[in-house]
Parts: sequence; structure tokens; C-alpha cells
Amino acid sequence: MSGSAPWWRDAVVYQVYLRSFGDADGDGLGDLRGVHDRLGHLADLGVDGLWLNPFYASGEADAGYDVVDHRAVDPAMGTLADVDALVARAHADGLRVVGDVVANHTSIHHPWFIEARAGGPGHPARARYHVAPGDLPPSDWQSLFGGSAWEPFGDGDWYLHLFDVEQPDLNWTHPDVAADLERTVRFWLDHGFDGLRFDAAGALAKAPGYPPAPPGPRRPGDNHPFSERPEVHEVWRRIARVIDEYADRFGVAEVWGPAWVGEPFVRPDELQQTFAMDVAFTPLDARALGATVRDYLAAAERQGRRPAWPHGNHDVTRAAARWGVEGSLAVLLFLLALPGATYLYAGDELGLPEVRLRDDDLRDPT
Repeated sequence: MSGSAPWWRDAVVYQVYLRSFGDADGDGLGDLRGVHDRLGHLADLGVDGLWLNPFYASGEADAGYDVVDHRAVDPAMGTLADVDALVARAHADGLRVVGDVVANHTSIHHPWFIEARAGGPGHPARARYHVAPGDLPPSDWQSLFGGSAWEPFGDGDWYLHLFDVEQPDLNWTHPDVAADLERTVRFWLDHGFDGLRFDAAGALAKAPGYPPAPPGPRRPGDNHPFSERPEVHEVWRRIARVIDEYADRFGVAEVWGPAWVGEPFVRPDELQQTFAMDVAFTPLDARALGATVRDYLAAAERQGRRPAWPHGNHDVTRAAARWGVEGSLAVLLFLLALPGATYLYAGDELGLPEVRLRDDDLRDPT
């Protein structure tokens, strides 16, 4: 933007969890038209934009994060025409729209994985994923959803899934993988998205040979085998060049951990934002919050950026459960006063409580 700061540097972005936000067709599941019909509420609330969780064609093993087609709309969510109508209405109301891109893995129902499963050991389609032969799992890596991160094909090969067993990890050394993400980024920017949130941005690179992960908490320079490896930054430099082809667009990396973990993702030739995730886990204590915030501010300043402050999101308990209702609203006001963008999870502005569901009602893999 000529002569002025980009809108996203100090924006308030409202995360819309599609499945529970607005149900336009009455089937009990939120959808794109349900969001469209409630955009006036978000404009009246005074936010600058909305972040939409995935609405792509999905196997629905992980609430849309197991993607079958990154450039197609899941029929349960609506149509591509609904996306275009939502973006147009949002822009008319002065709101920006941020999409959610899943780059680390696909669904087992993705055409690539179907081809890989059917092809058998040695088939070229398996090279798009992390596949290794053996009688035992190739390493002791654990899935973030519990259990081994390796699943047998049943023919002597294993595939890697750092998340759910239905989310095989893509192999980012394969040229098809990077080329496909570029197409996806251009596709949604061409459809008017103002920014993109990149899911699991630090997980894309894996160490050759799949060596053991170091024990204990992360430390600078620990050369972790599958988290925030140096090689991952070439991916984000490549994607940053694509985003730079468009005026006034940005990318935000989903990275978990202290400020030093996320800082490399916002270097001048990489993405524009990364989430300051430790804020969401800091106790309601002025000294503790101050220390956490200062670390993120200093890291962002070194790169000429500003932090993206997450008051909450779909991966953590509600703010009212973490800080209490009054405390959560106090933290929100505090974050809004800081330099940088604030990301607000739908309903947390009301102090909504965490709801415990029966196990039979849960659809999340965890």
C-alpha cells in the first residue's frame, strides 16, 4: 500500500468456525451462506476481517483439516459461488477475508493418496508422501493425536501422519507438492481472499532417515527432526513470492512455541505474520504476560514486523475457561492495545464458556 501501513499489521481478525457459526439450510451444520447472512453482525462488531476455517472437500476426519481437494468447496459447506458471494459481501461491508490453507498433509481420500495406496511399494505416487519400508515403524515419532505417527499400508510400507491417521504427511521434497500449493494460493487469492493462514507451517520439513526427536522442551538450535527445521523456510520464501504478486495480501503462519520459534517465519522475505501462541497459555498475571509479550514484540521488531496476538482459537479451550470471564475480557482489551494484529475466536468477545460434550458426540480425533 503506497504511503500507508498494510491493513493487516494492526487488524482485528475474527475467527469464524464455520461448522458452528451460522446454518443457512437448517441441516444442523454451519455453512458459507450462514456466514454470509451474518456479516452485518461482524461489521457492527467493528472487526477488520474474518478468518474462515477450512471449507474444502474433506474426508471429515478432522473437521475439514483432512483435505480431499484444496481448490473445491465441500458440498456440506456450500459452493464456490457461495464463497464468491461471501467475499463480495464482506468487501462491500468493509471486511477482509482470510482463508485457511492446509499444506502439511492431505486426506487419505485425496486422489494422490488413493493412487499411492493402490500403486504398491515403489510406485512413484508414494514419493509425494513420507513412505518407508520395514517390518517395524521407521521411527519412534508419535502422532500429535496419540499413538505412533506411522501407519502400515499393509504391503510392507508405512506412511507418516503427524496428525490423524487419515492425514498422511506430504513430502515437501517432491516438486508436485510445492507446485500444487502455489496453485492453491493463487486460486484463493484470485477469488478475492485478502490473506491466508497456513496450518502447521513449521511441520513441512522432515529430517532424512527420520531420527529420534530430542527429549524435553524445545531449545534454540535443537535441530528437531520434524518441527521448524531450516529447510521449511525455503517453502515459505517461495510462497511469499507468490503472495507478493498480489497487492495488499498477506500470509500468517500457524507456529506454536516461544517467540524464537516463530521469528524466522516473518523474516523480510518470508510471511508477514506468525501467531504469538504462548500468549494463550500464559497465566492471568501481569508479570508473566508482560514477559511473554515483550519477547514476541522484540522478535517481531527485529524482523520489521508486528505480532499476531491470538486471544484464542479452535485448538485451545475458550478464553473464559483459561482466564475466567472477566479475566478473558481484560486480556482481550490488553491485546487490542498492543502493536500488532489481534485474532479473536468467535464467541470469546462474549465470554462464552467451554462446553463439555459426551464422548459419543465428539467428532475431533482427540
